[in-house]
Amino acid sequence: MDRQNAPEEAKAEMKQIEDFGSISTGTDGRNIHCIVIVGQIEGHQVLPPQNKTTKYEHVLPQLTAIEESPEIDGLLVLLNTVGGDIEAGLAIAELIAGMSKPTVSLVLGGGHSIGVPLAVAAKRSFIAPSAAMTIHPVRINGVIIGVPQTFNYFEKIQERIIRFITQNSNVSEEKFKELMLRTGELAADVGSVIYGEEAVSIGLIDELGGLADALGALHAMIDERRGETECSTQ
Repeated sequence: MDRQNAPEEAKAEMKQIEDFGSISTGTDGRNIHCIVIVGQIEGHQVLPPQNKTTKYEHVLPQLTAIEESPEIDGLLVLLNTVGGDIEAGLAIAELIAGMSKPTVSLVLGGGHSIGVPLAVAAKRSFIAPSAAMTIHPVRINGVIIGVPQTFNYFEKIQERIIRFITQNSNVSEEKFKELMLRTGELAADVGSVIYGEEAVSIGLIDELGGLADALGALHAMIDERRGETECSTQ
């Protein structure tokens, strides 16, 4: 579509996609907001301009507005991320997990590192058959002070991530730690790469599927929530 000749509403939608990687859509009276989390999640440090990033200061207000908006019935999160800032990623994941509205995530391409908590944060999670999820221990770039307190800090961050993932999925803590600390699979690193079917078989992701499956599940959750609301008001 030619942006200059597009209607004002279409122009606003295109700008929303360009600026924030999100869009609202609806069918049969169900209004869904879609957020895309791609590239590297940018936290307190600004990444180089050549990096494709998802800025958490853009996503957090959107999630708050979605939860509060009476016009939006559910949230679809599309994921293709290589990870990024741990605190920023966990902040987004915690906000999604704390929403009362129906939420569905779909891993496309990759859900690496901090993308794993983001994938399981939704009430229902899907993964494409060809998608990959990379699980590895916490890593921090730059100069660190080699004292016991530093390593205790790493361990506590890792415990937070593991606790969040196991509480929001069906994978066991033992299995997740085994994948995280596996040797011989990643070049020059510790960890694992798992694909669609395996992610479902170990309970990390709920279902194997694509966009139609994720939208179908979200529509069903919206209808169920509406039915519960109607029953409670009668």
